[in-house]
Amino acid sequence: MKAIVAMDQTAEAAGITLAERPEPTPAINDVVVEILASGFVPAEWEWPSTWVDRSGHDRAPAIIGHEFAGVVSSLGYGTTGLSLGQRVFGITDWHRDGTLAEYAAVEARNLAPLPGDVDFTVGASLPISGLTAWQGLFQHGRLQAGQTVLAHGAAGAVGSVVTQLAREFGAYVIGTGRAADRQAALDFGANDFLDLDNEDLGDIGGVDLVFDVIGGNIQRRSASIVRPGGTLVSVVGSIKARPAAGLAVDFVVESVPGQLVEIVDRVRDGRLRAHIGTVTSLDDAIPALNPTERRKGKTVIRVRA
Repeated sequence: MKAIVAMDQTAEAAGITLAERPEPTPAINDVVVEILASGFVPAEWEWPSTWVDRSGHDRAPAIIGHEFAGVVSSLGYGTTGLSLGQRVFGITDWHRDGTLAEYAAVEARNLAPLPGDVDFTVGASLPISGLTAWQGLFQHGRLQAGQTVLAHGAAGAVGSVVTQLAREFGAYVIGTGRAADRQAALDFGANDFLDLDNEDLGDIGGVDLVFDVIGGNIQRRSASIVRPGGTLVSVVGSIKARPAAGLAVDFVVESVPGQLVEIVDRVRDGRLRAHIGTVTSLDDAIPALNPTERRKGKTVIRVRA
């Protein structure tokens, strides 16, 4: 089968290639999914799981990509609850070969049904961005109606979902980004917008929840404006700055099928809009995974027409 494989950690995106790889076979409680579309997260080059397995052994050449939409093509021993030909979407295990390939082996417990009225491209754009936003806001951030949320990168793949969900659940959302992102953030539902290059975070006053997708100095400045009892939630690694009288949580997103159902139901009824940027084919994917310009929205690779 055709797949995009990472060959060299030091080369990052420059070290990927389109190659022929053996088709996977399903382990116990696995399914093999025929991949129709796969999302991609640029930070994948920085994840240790891209390069080594759980025992610390070298994984390269490793098939990259971890979110997908497709059709179940075979079932492993003991797999229940899924059927051949079923439309599914979700996230693969971080340490296993991924989804920028014609087929991928996935633990059945990580899959949710993809409704027939949701396009595979849309389905593939949702799992990581949607679950990251859902888990950060509700599990770790304990969002409540009436709170103020500072959503960094509000026009990005994750931040746009954070903004929409927080607004739906009754929060006042202040989006951030570059000046050029202002209108997009407002279109996704931000009540207000702050240009991080030219405006001061300190002018906001206090917020109840910071959703950090940037880290560094932005994280440190954001921690200082969290109100007592508030929370800073980060998806960029270990916390470097903590609120003086609040909580700081960093987390790695996990596949929760029930939450995927909540997310895709919102796409179907219009409460949530997927933010898709570049869409290309598997044969033409490499330039899209190593772009020369700033990405806008989720990169999705259509593996099959």
